[in-house]
Amino acid sequence: MTQTVIPQLRITNARDSLAFYVEGLGFSVDWQHQFEPGFPLFFQLTRDGQTIFLTEHTGDCQVGGAVYFIVPDVDECYRDFTGRGVVSTQRPEDTAWGSREMVVTDPDGNRLRFATQVAA
Repeated sequence: MTQTVIPQLRITNARDSLAFYVEGLGFSVDWQHQFEPGFPLFFQLTRDGQTIFLTEHTGDCQVGGAVYFIVPDVDECYRDFTGRGVVSTQRPEDTAWGSREMVVTDPDGNRLRFATQVAA
């Protein structure tokens, strides 16, 4: 299925955020925009077909957002992320609603929840 919504997260330091998302989580930068030097940056990133926007623009949204990613294997994500030095906020665990989920938090406090549906 084609992604029909692109979540947007507020970041305060592009260098730190890109290191976290690209080096830590394995996202790729699709493109970036800046109106002119010294102005805030705006990025589109994609990982395994899932796209997000990151913005330094103060008027776009607030820090502390959350995104829910449905992935084929949350335990594999956990191994990949921790192998890249990312410390999870919540290790993978089964939920009462039939999924297995983990959480990581980016440098600005945005929460990224990765989930896999567990067979009933």
